[in-house]
Parts: sequence; C-alpha cells; structure tokens
Amino acid sequence: MLFLDECGVKPNHDLVFLVIWELRDQWKLAYLLFRWCEKCKCLDENTWCLMIWILGNRAKFSSAWSLIRDRIQMSTNVQEAVLIMIDRYAAANNSGKAIQTFQILEKCSMSPDQRTLLTFLNILCKHGFIEEAEEFMLVNKKLFPLEVDGFNIILNGWCNIVVDIFEAKRIWREMSKCCIEPNGTSYAHMISCFSKVRNLFDSLRLYDEMQKRGWVPGLEVYNALIYVLTCENCVKEALKIIDKMKHMGLRPDSSTYNLMVCPLCESSMLGEARSILALMEEDNISPTIETYHAFLASVSLEATVEVLNTMRKAGVGPNRGTLLLVLDRFMKLKQPENALKMWVEMKQYEVVPESAHYSLLVGGLLEHRLFSKARELYAEMKSNGIDDPSLQKFFQPTGSRGQGDVSNPEHTRKGKLVKHGRHKVVRSEKYRR
Repeated sequence: MLFLDECGVKPNHDLVFLVIWELRDQWKLAYLLFRWCEKCKCLDENTWCLMIWILGNRAKFSSAWSLIRDRIQMSTNVQEAVLIMIDRYAAANNSGKAIQTFQILEKCSMSPDQRTLLTFLNILCKHGFIEEAEEFMLVNKKLFPLEVDGFNIILNGWCNIVVDIFEAKRIWREMSKCCIEPNGTSYAHMISCFSKVRNLFDSLRLYDEMQKRGWVPGLEVYNALIYVLTCENCVKEALKIIDKMKHMGLRPDSSTYNLMVCPLCESSMLGEARSILALMEEDNISPTIETYHAFLASVSLEATVEVLNTMRKAGVGPNRGTLLLVLDRFMKLKQPENALKMWVEMKQYEVVPESAHYSLLVGGLLEHRLFSKARELYAEMKSNGIDDPSLQKFFQPTGSRGQGDVSNPEHTRKGKLVKHGRHKVVRSEKYRR
C-alpha cells in the first residue's frame, strides 16, 4: 500500500468495487485494499456491503461487525449491511445468530418494517431454516401483523426448497386458521409441490380452484402441470397445456420442454422424448445441457457417443458433469469396459478429469476386479497431482511375488471396498440383492 501512496493513485468507486470483487476469494488482500481505499475516501455503500459480505463468507464476523460499527459512527444507515450479516450467519448454519442480528436492528434505531421482515424470513428459508422462520413470524405477529406474503415465503420453503408436502399442507391449513386468503403465489407454490411429488389429482384440483377464485396461472403453474402430467404418462394432455400457454401469450422455454424430456427418459420412453426434442427445435428453442444429460442417463454406448457429438455441435458441452454422469451410469450398469471407452472418448472433447472422476472410475474398476487398469489409472491420477485418501490403502508397493500393488480390496455396506482376505472382493448385502 506504500507503493500506492507514493504513486498518488486515487481510484474511483467503480474500480475499487471491481478490484475488491476480484479479490473476494483472498479476503486478507481484499480487506487490506479496502482499508487503504477507506483512508483515501474512495468507498461507496456498495463497496462497504461487499466487504462485509466477503468477511462473512470467511466467517470473519468480528471484522465485519467492526465495519458496521464504523458505519454507525458515521451516522449511516446500516440496514443493508445487517441483512448481509444475517444472510452470512444463516449460510454458516447459525440461525440463532441470524435471528439475534435481526433484533439488533431495533437497537440501532432502525425499526424493521414489514418489507425488512419479509427479507429476513426469505433469508432463513433460503438456507433451510424454515421452521425457525415460521416460529419467528408467528411469535412476532403483534409487532408484524400476519400477511399472505409472509405465509407465502414459508410455503415456498416447504414447497420448493425442502419439498415437504405434509408441512406445506399444514401451512395451508394454518393460513385458513389465521383468516389469510391464499393468492396466486400461494396456489403456484402448492401446485408446484404437488407436482414434484407426482400428485396429479391435487395438482389439477388446485389449478381448477385457483382459476375459479380469479387467479391467473403463470409459467410456474403450467410448467408444474406439464411435469406431473408427463410423469403420469399423460403426454398428450401435457402437450395441450403447452398449446394453451401459447394461446395465452406465454412462451414455453427450455425448462418447459425439459420437464417433459427428463421424466420420459427416466421411464425409458426414448421415442417420445425424441419427439418432444423435435417439437422443441421446431419452436426455435435450443436444447440445454440438462436436455442432453437426460438422454445420456438412458441411452446405450453408441447412442451416448451420438449425443456427445450433438452436444459439441450445439455448443453446450460436454463438460465435467457430463463425464461424471456417464461414468457413474456405466458403473451402475456393471459395464466398466464401456466406462473406460467413454473415459478415452471424453479426451477428444477436451474434458479434463478431476478428483471425483478418477475416484469414481478407479473405485469402480476395483469393485469389478479390474486391478491392473485400476492401478494404471491411479498412477495417472497421482501423476496429475490428484489423490484420494480413500483409495490409498488399496495401492501398496509390489510384493515379493510381483502380483501388482492392489492389496486387500474392500467393500463396505455403503458400496465401498471392505477388507475380506487377500485379493478377494465380496459384496455387501445391498449388492447381493
């Protein structure tokens, strides 16, 4: 920083923000630069909030609070900064601190309003603290009167974040007890949840009830119906929903068609899935990597190569996630030879394997007693600077008989290898069935 002082550099607010953002993974450097810029008086509120977020990400909460105290002494509104702290506490799995921090707002002479409460509830639910959010809302109903928006945030947590239909139904009943009338958003959340658990009857029932009460379904509702109809083998009815969407001026997107392609591929209805893919392309909607991954989870080795070529031509992969999906599938099908073929094939697509790929492939080869190939790939893995401690114990120096370096392969009940004699592999009960 002495060098910067001597150069007489005084960057503008935007440049400071961008540089600190680039240093977000190196919090010490970011903090050092922040303090220098503070001395130069070239910080705005956005940069202060960014620095607090970076410190919170690294669990440096004391340092973050020191910045907030500095802002309070400057008679500056710190509500946004406090909400960031709440979000970081929740992300760190500390809901108690998050709730305490919200209560600090009053002590800072910033009485939180209904909008701030909704933001707080949304933060808790986003990080999985749905019960805590609901309890806080109900306990503080005298200070913050119960409204449909608050219930919708809790409902969204149970319906779309956790997907617990029983809790979602309970909140729906609780709304009725509190004389809170559900709105279009409430219905959308519930229909989405019923769809995800493949409950066609209740999805359609709420859809009809929603329309009778004057709420206009949006893209989320129609997508949910398309998915559950396809899952229940009502493909024609799902296509009719797409036609209805177009008639109403709602444009189906890639997500809409993927909600048909994915369950069809899961059910091995590849012909129907290809027909949907053709309709998708007719509507000038480009397939996404999710679309192709759905096919890869179901097709043969030859068809896998075809899908990979199509992905490359379309410019949507394949990527490391694709390789992991393909390797995992062939190993589960007990086809290690095909997994090895795809390992070689992927190099043509410039996919660089990571630790997860090597671990999956080497572990699968050991499981199928292909010790020589497993040893070869493990050596390649080590030469690339990658190691997996869980595999180390299976590779030991060559014995006096020169029988390779795989010693005492194992299997556990979770599908990993367990010690059972010398050079023998047995399966747990799970794998005998």
